[in-house]
Amino acid sequence: MVAYQDFVALCRSGSSEDRGRAAHLAAKAYLGHSGPADEHAALYAALIGFLDDPSVKVRAALAYGLLHAAEAPRPVMLALLRDSPVISRAVVQYSPALIDADLVGFVRGADPAMLAAVAMRERLSARVAGAIIGRSVRAVTLPLLQRRDVPVAVDDLVRLAAEGAADARIRGALLGRSDLPAGVRLHLVEAAAAALREARIVKGAVAPARLERLLRHAGDTALTAIGEGVAHRDGQDYAAALIAGDRLSARVLLHAIVSGHVLFFADCLAQLSQAPRAKVFALLETGSRAALNALLVRCGLGEAVRNLISRLVLLARSADLADDVAARHFVVTVLLEELIVEHDAEIPPELEEAFAYLSEQNVMLAREAARGVMAAFAEEGTARDGMPDLTDGGPLALPAA
Repeated sequence: MVAYQDFVALCRSGSSEDRGRAAHLAAKAYLGHSGPADEHAALYAALIGFLDDPSVKVRAALAYGLLHAAEAPRPVMLALLRDSPVISRAVVQYSPALIDADLVGFVRGADPAMLAAVAMRERLSARVAGAIIGRSVRAVTLPLLQRRDVPVAVDDLVRLAAEGAADARIRGALLGRSDLPAGVRLHLVEAAAAALREARIVKGAVAPARLERLLRHAGDTALTAIGEGVAHRDGQDYAAALIAGDRLSARVLLHAIVSGHVLFFADCLAQLSQAPRAKVFALLETGSRAALNALLVRCGLGEAVRNLISRLVLLARSADLADDVAARHFVVTVLLEELIVEHDAEIPPELEEAFAYLSEQNVMLAREAARGVMAAFAEEGTARDGMPDLTDGGPLALPAA
C-alpha cells in the first residue's frame, strides 16, 4: 500500500518517472475501488488531472493502467485516444471501453497506421469494419477481410467485389469468406477465370482451344457448385438471379445433373416452373418420365431438350454422380450412345449444343476415370502382369475398336 501523503508526493514530484508511477497507481486504485462514492470520485478527479501532465510518459502510464479494463472511464479513454500516437495507437487497439460510435468517428480521420491498429482489435462489429473498408486503404482492408471472426455487411462485400475484382489478393480474401453472397462469389470466380485466360504463363502453356474448354468447364462447375452450396439458404434467390440475367442455359442444367449438384438443379426447375420446391424434389426422386416431362414443359424447355434431361435424370437416379467419376462417365456414355442410335447418328440441330457438351464431358470424365483405374492397376499388378516386350522391332498395330 502507498500512503496518501506518499501518493501526493509522487504526484508533485519533478520526476516524470514518479508522476507516472502515481498515475498508474491511481488507475489501478480506481478500477479496484470498492469503498465510499466520494473516494471513487476523488480517484476519478485524479485521473482527469493526469491527462494534463506535460510528460507523455505519465499519460502513457495512465493509459497502461486503464488499457484493458471495460470499466475504465470513457471520458479519460477518449482523451487518451486523441493523445500522442504511441498512446492513441494502444488505446484504439486494446481498450474495450470504447464503443462503436467512438471508433467510427476515429476511423474517419485516422492515418493508415491508426487504421491498422483499429483493424487489429480483438472484436470488431460490422459497423466499424465497414468504416475501415470505406477508407479504401488496401494494406488495412486485406488483413481485415482475412479475419473470419469479423462480420462484414453485404453491401460492403458487394462494393469491394465490384472495385477489387481485378486485384488477385483482394479477390482471394473475398472468396475465402463464408458470408460472401452467392452472386458475388460467381462474379469473382469469373474474374479469376478472365485473369487466367490473359495470364502469359497460362496462354503459353495451354493451346487456346483447350484453354477455352477448360475454363468453360470450370465456369460451369463453379456456377452449379455455388448454387449447390447455398441451396439450403438462398439457393432459390441465386437461381432466380441467374434466370433474370439469362445465365441459365440447357448446358448449365445438364452440367448440374452430371456434376451431381441436384439441389441447385431442383432450385432452377422450381424457379422456372413456379412450382413448390418440395414437389420438384419428389418428381426428381420418384416421378415417372411423363411427370418429369410435364414439369419441364412448365419450365419452358423445348421438346428435344426435355426428353434429353428426363432421360438423364432417370439414368442419374441409380448412380452417385456427386462423388463417383466413373459413374458420371458411365451415365454420359450411355446417354450419348442412346442419342446416336435413336437419331441414327444424325443429331437434330436443337440438340447439337447439348450433344457437343455431353461429348466434351465424356472425354474429360474418361480421362479422370482412367487416372484412377491406372493408379489402382499399378498398385495391385504383379510382375507377370507387366507391359508387353516391344523390343523385337516388329510392326505395331492397334486392336480393332
